[in-house]
Amino acid sequence: MSTVPIYHAHLCCGLGGGAQGFNEGQARVGSLKAEFICLGGIDVDPAGLRDFKQATGTDGTLMDLFTRDQYIAFHGQEPPAGWREATTNDIRVAFKSITPHIVFTSSPCKGLSGLLNETMSKTSKYQALNELTLRTIWLTCETYKDDPVPLIIFENVPRITSRGRHLLDQIGDILRYYGYAVAETAHDCGEIGHLAQSRKRFLLVARHMAKVPAFLYEPPKRPLRSVGEVLGRMALPGDLAAGPMHRIPRLQWKTWVRLAFVEAGGDWRSLNRLKIDNGQLADYLIVPEFHNGYLGVNGWDDATGAIAGRSGPSNGAFSVADPRMLGKHEYSQYGVLNWSDASGALSGQSAPGGGKFSVADPRRSGPTYGKYAVTAWAKASGTVIAGSTTGQGAYAVADPRPAGIPQKGDHYLTGGHYGVVPWRAHAGAVSGSACHDNGRWSVADPRLEEVASMPAPTDKMVAIIRAEDGTWHRPMTTLDMAALQSLYDPDDYAEGQIFDLDGTSDEAKRERIGNAVPRAAARAIASMMGQTILLAMSGETFMLSSTSVWVRPVAVALAVQQGGGV
Repeated sequence: MSTVPIYHAHLCCGLGGGAQGFNEGQARVGSLKAEFICLGGIDVDPAGLRDFKQATGTDGTLMDLFTRDQYIAFHGQEPPAGWREATTNDIRVAFKSITPHIVFTSSPCKGLSGLLNETMSKTSKYQALNELTLRTIWLTCETYKDDPVPLIIFENVPRITSRGRHLLDQIGDILRYYGYAVAETAHDCGEIGHLAQSRKRFLLVARHMAKVPAFLYEPPKRPLRSVGEVLGRMALPGDLAAGPMHRIPRLQWKTWVRLAFVEAGGDWRSLNRLKIDNGQLADYLIVPEFHNGYLGVNGWDDATGAIAGRSGPSNGAFSVADPRMLGKHEYSQYGVLNWSDASGALSGQSAPGGGKFSVADPRRSGPTYGKYAVTAWAKASGTVIAGSTTGQGAYAVADPRPAGIPQKGDHYLTGGHYGVVPWRAHAGAVSGSACHDNGRWSVADPRLEEVASMPAPTDKMVAIIRAEDGTWHRPMTTLDMAALQSLYDPDDYAEGQIFDLDGTSDEAKRERIGNAVPRAAARAIASMMGQTILLAMSGETFMLSSTSVWVRPVAVALAVQQGGGV
């Protein structure tokens, strides 16, 4: 078995997902075995290049690929002193003066993406960014015009076929001028890399016809994986052992609320089913959760939890949504009859808590019916007998003095009965019989107001959403996203090792991850490219292969004998 080096180079390389995947490519033809070697990457982002070195073990080159006019259009100002346009010699030096077998370019796609509205995409700023697609291809072809690169791969968003049609036509003309057969394809990185995400991308494949003849392949198919299959192998979010990229994001309160109302398996369109009245949810009430189940209401068919002696609506779910018809006497606990209404049947166990056994008596102001009455402070009470109780006369007094306590000479002054200690003050000695009504044992706690109030819409925090099905609805961590892009695999790291990208900003890391070519998808593409190159080296012109259908568009692009040329 002879090992053949296959050199690959990357323009607009980002954090190196594509280059790392190419390094892992595998290809064999007869006695030839490919060894993929990265010559380097070029990018304008220093943090991305540091990630590139970590991913590939190869240094990248910091280089701006804009022309001067493109720089001014994008940045809105002249370049800084010392800036110059990249030349073909700069490209050659960045790739160690070796002609690569494969050049992979994934130019910035913001101006071509559907995430940017049509009006913004047409501005001079984003048109300049879009033109990098054309410039990277021209620089590659011109740099190696005397020794052409066998295969050039150009990757971008699918919408480039509409928003960037004029650019693709020019790219095709340039490639054909330099002797390439060109095919535009579409692929799903999820199928290519056997990922847990569907990631549709545009792929242009250019094969130098003099160096690489056409081949025929017949591939099978592979499915997508589930998200749980990937994330289930990782530590739970927030586990410090997984590193800083696995912390739960701090999101705005309004974002957490929106997430809470997205149905499992759904997306933002779930929110369209909510009834909104004057900017407020009409069918839901969101309150602070002092305790688990605070002010909770059980469904009629639900079982309640254990009920303690002090259970009440404010410390648990001890209320019930009763679907039974209202108005029937048997379900009218604590009901009060109008004075002119008839009562229902009275039993020996009739009591206020067992039905409508109370009455709204309009005679309460008269002198005779003074039961549970309260005598005004300035009035005389009725006759007091030995058996007088609060249930037999006006023996309670509306005392206006509590607002004046404490005052000199009052019996409560020295004892501090019902006293409240300020938050920053010291309490006196606490005895074993201390109670709220025999001393200053209560505290004016300023934190209660903070607990009871709802967060402002823009307050950032970490929240936990417990769904009705018992699952935890949560945003993905930065490490989750890296795993779904196949940039991170927990099996590649020994216990105690962590995966982390350059810098401390999660936002910057997420942007680089989102822009990256999935490592596993690049590995599959590299294996196909490597096999094609080995076939060309061995002089083969026909081969039936077990190459999977997830690279069928790439295989077809290489197989079809297309016209063109000089």
